Amino acid sequence: MSAADRFRIAYLIRVPHQSFLDTAAQDPRLEIVRMTLDDGEEAALKLLETCQGYYVKASRDELPKAFHVNDALLARLPNLLMAASQGAGYDTIDPAACTRAGVLLVNQAGGNAEAVAEHAVGMMLALLKRFPECHAAMREGRAQRREEFMGRNLYGKTVGLVGIGNVGTRTAAILNAAFHCRVLAYDPYVDAATVADRGAEKVDDLRAMLGQCDVVSLHCPLTPESRAMMAADAFAAMKPGSVLVTTARGSIHDEAALLAALEKGHLAGAGLDVWEQEPPPKDHPLLSHPAVICTQHTAGVTHESRAMITRIAAEAFSAFAAGRFPPRIINPEVKARVAERYRAALGRDITDQA
Repeated sequence: MSAADRFRIAYLIRVPHQSFLDTAAQDPRLEIVRMTLDDGEEAALKLLETCQGYYVKASRDELPKAFHVNDALLARLPNLLMAASQGAGYDTIDPAACTRAGVLLVNQAGGNAEAVAEHAVGMMLALLKRFPECHAAMREGRAQRREEFMGRNLYGKTVGLVGIGNVGTRTAAILNAAFHCRVLAYDPYVDAATVADRGAEKVDDLRAMLGQCDVVSLHCPLTPESRAMMAADAFAAMKPGSVLVTTARGSIHDEAALLAALEKGHLAGAGLDVWEQEPPPKDHPLLSHPAVICTQHTAGVTHESRAMITRIAAEAFSAFAAGRFPPRIINPEVKARVAERYRAALGRDITDQA
């Protein structure tokens, strides 16, 4: 196969796991191009202009703004046919802009579901058992009576999930099987029968659900609808003494309002894997709060999940290069336009056939 016939894919600096490169290397149709910033952003963007595929960092604070996929960048990329997020989230990519440009957008939803669900349940256990408070007291030499750190079991508690996609479904399965929890789910995009199949009871009113739960865990994407969903009014609606866990995306919860709810004692704790700014500034007050567990967007960062999501991405590019639409398409409404551009650029058709 000549270089001119290969499907050219660019990524910036590094991929999340070697599995992407190893999987892509098995397909002679794919040509993988590594962009660097050694010669500046403009030189890297010039290289990206030559590519039909773009493998995009998913964390907005790890990707320079010039490489975020929006109308401005897409105007420079007439050859681009497909963008793939490096994770389940796609904060660095504007789906509507992709649709306007006739570019297919895919993510790797489900590839890290086990890792993120385990992280979320681990935070629930640690918060209810008051690990962060006990750890801080022992480290500072002020631990005395064990009863000062009396916790609660997760077994039999009511847990509310905001979002019941891949991660929420796996979280519900763990909570049901291991802890016999009552699991409620607020997700306006999933019907009651499907929610039941995924191991939860559907709740149509978020505020009503919040007031019933010992634990609230966020598993929804960051969208215009979910931005600041968990603000002061939502925290006030939560059950006194309950805990919040989020492994979703920063900006869904209002950090200042969460701090206020913790300081008032209305909430007993919070497990935060995602932040408005990642990593958060070292003087962020939530980092030093004794009832908060902090991680740096690492819920999905395991060897197993990284190997899986990168393999899935490489397989998606392989399918596309072979003339098949891949799974996990975020903007399916663009498929007819993409098919036209694909035919014009590559001289062959793309179909939905497996």
